[in-house]
Amino acid sequence: MSAPPTPSSTASRIDWKAPSRAPHPARDAALRSYEAVIAKDKQAWLDNFADDGWIEDPVGPSIFDPEGNGHHGPEGRAAFWDLTIATIDTLVFEITDSFAVADECANVGTIHTTLANGWRAHTTGVFLYKVDAAGKIVSLRAFWEFDRTMASSEAPPA
Repeated sequence: MSAPPTPSSTASRIDWKAPSRAPHPARDAALRSYEAVIAKDKQAWLDNFADDGWIEDPVGPSIFDPEGNGHHGPEGRAAFWDLTIATIDTLVFEITDSFAVADECANVGTIHTTLANGWRAHTTGVFLYKVDAAGKIVSLRAFWEFDRTMASSEAPPA
C-alpha cells in the first residue's frame, strides 16, 4: 500500500495506478461506480446495477451485513448506500491492479475514506465486479478485513 493521501490531496477521486485501464464491460462498470460515488450521485450509482444485482461489501458477516447475505435488489442497494457511502465525506479509490476477464473485473487497491468529523481509514482489498450483457453490475463483492481497516484508522488532527 502506498502512503495515505495527504490532507491537501483528500478531494474525492480515482487514483488509477494499475498497468491497464483498457476498456472492458466490467472494468467500465467499476469505473462508473467509482465516479458516481465521487460525485455523490446515488441515483447514477444505483442505475449502474442490474435490477437483481447485489452487493457483498465486505463478503461475509460484518457490521454492515450481520447475516452475511449481501444487499439485494434496489431497496437493499439503496440502504447500503445510505448506511455506508452517504456517511463518507471524501473517498480516494487507489487502484493498483486490475484484471478483467469474461464478464468480471477484479480491482486491487485501497479505498481511503475520510468522515465529516475527520476520522480516516484505509481499506485494502480486492473488489470484484460481475456484469450482465448490458454492462450492468450483477454482483459487487469486496474482499477486505474489518480489523485491518480499523487498525489503519486515524483520529482527526487535534
